Amino acid sequence: MSDNKEQKKEYSAGNIQVLEGLEAVRKRPAMYIGDVGIKGLHHLIWEVVDNSIDEALAGYCDEIFVTINEDNSITVSDNGRGIPTDFHEKEQKSALEVVMTVLHAGGKFDKDTYKVSGGLHGVGVSCVNALSTDLKATVHRNGVIYEQSYKIGVPQGPVKEIGKTDKNGTIIQFKPDESIFTAKVYNFETVASRLRELSFLNAGIKINLEDLREQEEDGSNKKSVFHSEGGLQEFVAFLDSTREALIPEPIFMDSEKGETPVQVAMSYNTSFSENVVSYVNNINTIEGGTHVAGFRRALTRTLKSYADKSGLLDKVKVDISGDDFREGLTAVISVKVAEPQFEGQTKTKLGNSDVSGAVDTVVGEMLNNFLEENPKEAKQIVQKVVIAAQARHAARKAREMVQRKNVLSGTGLPGKLADCSDKDPNVCELYLVEGDSAGGSAKQGRDRNFQAILPLRGKILNVEKAQEHRIYENEEIKNILTALGVSIGTEEDDKALNMEKLRYHKIIIMTDADIDGSHIRTLILTLFFRYMHELIESGYVYIALPPLYLLKKGKDERYCWTEEERMRLVQDMAKDGKEESVGVQRYKGLGEMNPEQLWTTTMDPEHRSLKKVTIESAAEADHLFSMLMGDEVAPRREFIERNAKYANVDV
Repeated sequence: MSDNKEQKKEYSAGNIQVLEGLEAVRKRPAMYIGDVGIKGLHHLIWEVVDNSIDEALAGYCDEIFVTINEDNSITVSDNGRGIPTDFHEKEQKSALEVVMTVLHAGGKFDKDTYKVSGGLHGVGVSCVNALSTDLKATVHRNGVIYEQSYKIGVPQGPVKEIGKTDKNGTIIQFKPDESIFTAKVYNFETVASRLRELSFLNAGIKINLEDLREQEEDGSNKKSVFHSEGGLQEFVAFLDSTREALIPEPIFMDSEKGETPVQVAMSYNTSFSENVVSYVNNINTIEGGTHVAGFRRALTRTLKSYADKSGLLDKVKVDISGDDFREGLTAVISVKVAEPQFEGQTKTKLGNSDVSGAVDTVVGEMLNNFLEENPKEAKQIVQKVVIAAQARHAARKAREMVQRKNVLSGTGLPGKLADCSDKDPNVCELYLVEGDSAGGSAKQGRDRNFQAILPLRGKILNVEKAQEHRIYENEEIKNILTALGVSIGTEEDDKALNMEKLRYHKIIIMTDADIDGSHIRTLILTLFFRYMHELIESGYVYIALPPLYLLKKGKDERYCWTEEERMRLVQDMAKDGKEESVGVQRYKGLGEMNPEQLWTTTMDPEHRSLKKVTIESAAEADHLFSMLMGDEVAPRREFIERNAKYANVDV
């Protein structure tokens, strides 16, 4: 946080620039916040918190409070300067009302007010206002408390002075409009994950989260406090907390090139996966971009140069590629860009070409200094690279062996695959089904035109703890890859997936609703996340949600998917008050359903429940998979004890 008072400009109504109006937000909310489901609902919080973070980046705020209220409304407060409340000449109203009611109005479009901003990718607090049944803005500024209330974005009166204060800051309380959002309830862990991320990315800021809906065992409200003095170094340590470190401390690089501040923290562990997480102005760039390209280029060049000069590669008989320098690497890249240009499928890929050079220069210089000053750690890293190169060659041979066998065996499709007749990937679905029994029912109950079934016998290999060449020796993984039509690795890129050969654009994991089923599902998701993440990024991976219960009373039969739904339906069906008159069948596995029941509840596109697998935060997903599927038992036990009642995990 900068304390340079000379650089701090006057912040008043004149700094608020208006770009366009607010008319279309309620008509097409998904255009502005991504969707109207759980992602869009939480995006409202991010928009408001972004404003507080921007105040912190400008050097005026060091504490933020986020409260999930009992009625599922949200309160966000900070100790920044407070939104200006003076008269805005162009709009002929209070600057506060302009910020709250005009899309893309705010100080962040004025370079003298905010040099960089985390909220530029969004649409501002006015969009939150438009999508809330009620919103109240309270501003502490210049010794006065100001307040204005709104309903679906419409002011309910002018800005009022309601008291005196010796504090500065802004308080926004809003209630999402339930008629717009399909998701109604905020998830504490989702909010906590993003706030934790922001605390790491903005060292020194204290972010408090409190949930008034849920009490702890001692009767207090559920709370979390996020405060990081170490910033990205602590972020890397958090991501690697369930892995065995190769070097004692993360390497930290912090510099500025041109107008671009660059921060990178990186470390190596004994795992076999690469985990590079990148941010631009606090925005998680899941698809990477020019900053990641610059980092990778500098990493490969600098490590290769050091290894060559030190003679550590003299006796190595395999060629070293860029991928080898990144096996077991965990890195966080954070850049601040005044005018970021985003591209890619989800608009989370940085396109600014000048940023690549800035990151390349900073990482090249500072990593080289580290290697020269720490020869012991440098040697450990290079030895890890050599082992990775040897494993990559073994994996390539294993892949070639699998492909050769497929060619020799004719079609190459697994014998257990019941394929569909349609060959258009856009309409074809592949069900990965646990067990031959459920697989048999699914084959009989499916629509053969577009639904293919691949039964899986037992549990696939845990790829989190295995070198890559081992996955090609696992029969079930080979069957999955062959059925999908894809292979991992090309001559140009050992990690690439040949998506153009993909035979299905809907891949549905269908397992029993028990512990074993959850484990098999997580093993498959780990395989996709580590080796075929393109499938998840493209939105092709789903989880089938079979019902837990069948309720019967006479001819009245109803399925239910949760314990709460079962209790409610039993009461509804037992109109005479005798709940024991309702028969309850608990499905322990998919194999207990006949083909017709399986089709009706889980496979019929008209009635089934599918959960799409998405990656909101690559950092959180990596931490979750390494914790659930890695070697460390204690964090996994703690997670299961804390989340047992939820019975599933959103990735």
